[in-house]
Amino acid sequence: MYSINQVQNALENVIHPEKNKSIVALGMIHHIESDDSGISIILTTEKSGDPFLNSIKSNIVRAIKDALGTDAVVKGIKVLATTEPVKVEPEKEITLAGVKNIIAVASGKGGVGKSTIAVNLAIALSLKGYQTGLLDADIFGPSAPIMLNARNFHPEIRSVEGKDLIVPLSKYGIKVLSIGFFVEQDNAVVWRGPMASNFLKQMLSSGDWGKLEFLIVDLPPGTSDIHLTLVQEVAVTGAIIVSTPQEVALADAIKGIAMFSNKNINVPVLGIVENMSWFTPAELPSNKYYIFGKEGCKTLAEKLKVPLLGQIPLVQSIREGGDTGHPVVLDSNNPASEAFLCLADETVKQVNLRNQNLKPTERVKIKK
Repeated sequence: MYSINQVQNALENVIHPEKNKSIVALGMIHHIESDDSGISIILTTEKSGDPFLNSIKSNIVRAIKDALGTDAVVKGIKVLATTEPVKVEPEKEITLAGVKNIIAVASGKGGVGKSTIAVNLAIALSLKGYQTGLLDADIFGPSAPIMLNARNFHPEIRSVEGKDLIVPLSKYGIKVLSIGFFVEQDNAVVWRGPMASNFLKQMLSSGDWGKLEFLIVDLPPGTSDIHLTLVQEVAVTGAIIVSTPQEVALADAIKGIAMFSNKNINVPVLGIVENMSWFTPAELPSNKYYIFGKEGCKTLAEKLKVPLLGQIPLVQSIREGGDTGHPVVLDSNNPASEAFLCLADETVKQVNLRNQNLKPTERVKIKK
């Protein structure tokens, strides 16, 4: 079975003869399905009588076979005008039966250190003895390959009971999948929402996650199709919101909390993590300088009646650990490491309380 990403890349080479742009750039790719029996594609066009459609179909088959090999089978190419309703066969439910708790790590805005929190939290949980996975779902800005020193890692595919599974990276005691493992390091991911959502679905359904007590999902900043796809495809145990203490970040953090708390989504918010809480210079370890304001997340947590899971200081070693691929939580003598280990303890505590007192989260159902 070929990945959605492989098919997408092959279609980049199909040029519309009249418009002289790839059919991907023109937004003509509406849906791609790939399974053991072959590849199916749904195209959209502005006019059903486009005289170039037959040529485009032939070029699609040729491009896929050139890129993926002559054994690649194109089962069908359906073309719909944009005014026609798009009918897609219902997809199989993603169960992740071996995963006990799925934790979404989100932020209202970018630049608050969400990925740093997600990576160090996942490793901290592993250090505490929990089987943990990390799904880097920040499709357009994946950080895990750099933070885990795995820029050159490319997952293998293995067959289990007739199904092809993507084997995650095993590093620092956790299993990891990221879109950064599937694209060249300097290439931008230029995808419309449906393509990004399909990739997330594939990482969830085809990832060889095995048995995990925690799967940490590092989401993109803000609220987007990726967030909605996650809660529609799997039952998310709870969400963690990351913010810095200043007002401009807190205003967006409120929106992130509101999204998960929305009655139509109803994913419990486990708590808030305050990142860059204070600056402590290495030569003055007892000093705290509140560069971004003091205890903004603590005040917000009290106001919204959600737990404050932890406060992570702004120290040089956290940045260095992320850049060198050796996360700071691995350094046992570092105060920042202790902050992440405490965050892991508090996360486990809140997950246990949530599971004891609330019903299991249900997948969000689409009402048509």
